[in-house]
Amino acid sequence: MSIWVRISDFVADRATTALSGLVESVRTVFAGDPATRRRVAFSIAMIALSAKMAKADGIVTVDEVDAFREIFEIPADDARRVAGLYNLAKQDVAGYEAYARQVAGLCGSGKADCPLLIDVLDGLFHIAKADGVVHAKELHFLTEVAEIFGVSSTEFERVVARHVDAGHRDPYRILGLDRGVSHGEGRRRYLKLVRDNHPDQLIARGLPEEFVKIANDRIAAINDSWELIEPELRRG
Repeated sequence: MSIWVRISDFVADRATTALSGLVESVRTVFAGDPATRRRVAFSIAMIALSAKMAKADGIVTVDEVDAFREIFEIPADDARRVAGLYNLAKQDVAGYEAYARQVAGLCGSGKADCPLLIDVLDGLFHIAKADGVVHAKELHFLTEVAEIFGVSSTEFERVVARHVDAGHRDPYRILGLDRGVSHGEGRRRYLKLVRDNHPDQLIARGLPEEFVKIANDRIAAINDSWELIEPELRRG
């Protein structure tokens, strides 16, 4: 059974016309199945926040909708279910802050730089840049969401660096390295990032398998950044 069937059935059982109360319900309904609970909660978070981001920007472009479908690799049979969930989120009167706070609670109170929440941000950036640029209103929205998520400014800058090309991407920012770092230290950091962001690791912490494109894109950015600075670090 696909994750979209599980979510659609979950929403139907609650007979709700809003998604804003569902994240909390996920905790209890799927209490005995933590893997499914994480997948359902993450997917609802992505649907809700991407729909709210589209409203914040003022328009919903075809590119943004296609990007949402792309990162989730939605089967044709499930497309109508996902569209219905997306429309529920757009129509919900609850503000994005309410959604973001509920999603932040999935990582526990006061937990900074929660990997699952950074995964959500990566997905939102992927959708935001689908039309070729992350617009000012979208960046403001994403900055506010990151603050609610408890993501540090340093970590948020790394996320931004992976997606926003301000003339050139800074590979040091993407890898979280200071200039002047030794080759050995840089390589250790690079290998740790590759391990931590392997698609299997992301799935283990709650990303649906349908979301694996984000994991692959992140690994590609990490590898590209290392290839750029590795020769320089070797020369020392």
